[in-house]
Amino acid sequence: MNVRTSISPLIAPFGLDNLPFLPTVGILSTYAPTVCGLATFSAALANGLSARGVDVNVVRISDGTRSASTDVVGELVNGSAASVAAAAELLNRRDVAIIQHEYGIYGGADGDEVIEIMKALTVSSIVIVHTVLTTPTPHQRSVLDEVMARADQVVVMSNTARLRLRAGFRVNDRKVATIPHGAALPTVAASKRSGRPILLSWGLLGPGKGIERVIDAMVSLKDLAQQPRYLVAGRTHPKVLALHGDTYRESLVAQAKRLGVEDSVSFDAAYRTPAALTALMQTASVVVLPYDSKEQVTSGVLVDSIASGRPIVATAFPHAVELLGNGAGTLVAHDDPDALVRALRRLLTDPRVAGTMASEARELAPSMAWPVVAGSYIKVAQRLVAARMASA
Repeated sequence: MNVRTSISPLIAPFGLDNLPFLPTVGILSTYAPTVCGLATFSAALANGLSARGVDVNVVRISDGTRSASTDVVGELVNGSAASVAAAAELLNRRDVAIIQHEYGIYGGADGDEVIEIMKALTVSSIVIVHTVLTTPTPHQRSVLDEVMARADQVVVMSNTARLRLRAGFRVNDRKVATIPHGAALPTVAASKRSGRPILLSWGLLGPGKGIERVIDAMVSLKDLAQQPRYLVAGRTHPKVLALHGDTYRESLVAQAKRLGVEDSVSFDAAYRTPAALTALMQTASVVVLPYDSKEQVTSGVLVDSIASGRPIVATAFPHAVELLGNGAGTLVAHDDPDALVRALRRLLTDPRVAGTMASEARELAPSMAWPVVAGSYIKVAQRLVAARMASA
């Protein structure tokens, strides 16, 4: 049943803050079994909403595979006008549509086919903007401008992203909300570590992850009494694998061998569930995020690493600058290998510093927990539905 018929009589006596309903939600996104950060985010958001009683459906962007998830009610085939119309029709069966926005996941130039879906929507829409470029092309700017103009609510996951939207795009600032990227909090405390300390980088592997920086740093850490081990965990990104095979991973293995640190650098491409990833992070002495990007305003890996309560060393990409500034980690310049070595050495040799950083990370974590984040989306959805009904 649509919310309009079920709760119209209740809005006046209860007011916005006490609306006794949960709008139904449709999510448009990549989704399992697609392997990408956006699919992981959407699954976690869907689970978080469902756990709070929301009826969630997903329209999945097709990648040639089929999803076994019961949440998936249809698939968007990029480049198909009929599929675009069908996707919009499925979303219109819900009270609110949540649309994930990345340029590369939709059909058309810079993913502009998503605009056709939004034109056909008759329900309220929330657009989650995952990438905000500082120097977009004119067409990239026009696509995002129109997407945001058609959205009822725009959500970003960092203040940096919000400031970039305000400075470089046409959007009503009152329409933009900042809701943190969600994270799964550990259910058990980290156990006492024994043996060689572990430096951990994790996530889908491909050029731009900056793993080379840490392998170089391992040479300068060989003199430590407890020599660290650097573990790179994660599968090669499917798009990288399709285009280039495993040449990037192989180049990293060759680099470690060339530098004489192959015994201290290991790669683990095993698939891990979110719970298994959380357990893996708990074994690390330091989580390292040595990314090349100076644009990244949203990082799920960063948020999950903070939630794990581990000290972090990261290059100064925007989301890391924003979240680690309170002392939950150490930022290093992208082009300063000596600073990376100093940061790692300090955390590996000074338990007090590492403990303070871990404590700061644990302080941040509760605000990023998926139940809290899902609750924020529910409040936005309730407000949008109430506003739509009030104007009807």
